[in-house]
Amino acid sequence: MPDSDKYPSTPDGRYFVVKGRLWRTSNPNLSPDERQQLVEQLMTARRQVGMALKAGDSEAERSARAMVDEAKRALGERGPVWWTDGTPDFNRRMVGNTPYADWHAALTSTTTR
Repeated sequence: MPDSDKYPSTPDGRYFVVKGRLWRTSNPNLSPDERQQLVEQLMTARRQVGMALKAGDSEAERSARAMVDEAKRALGERGPVWWTDGTPDFNRRMVGNTPYADWHAALTSTTTR
């Protein structure tokens, strides 16, 4: 989970904010063991992306990026949303252009005083 002071989470826990952009959080319904396993897979895949980039191996990079995507989808950070109330997904959108705009404006006004 991101550092809540540096990367605040929306009141519903669906997103955290980085540089004014919403990023979907992992599915909180995952068991701790399942989450840990998926995070380990994600970190391994990210290391493989780096190694492929250093080696200039575009096929290995493509494969590693697919593994990153697979892990992020399993975590619920990409793909179908993990909530069930029909609320649309605002992943990767600027927070000011979403229903979270007022919450974020109030949050940032209190942290800049």
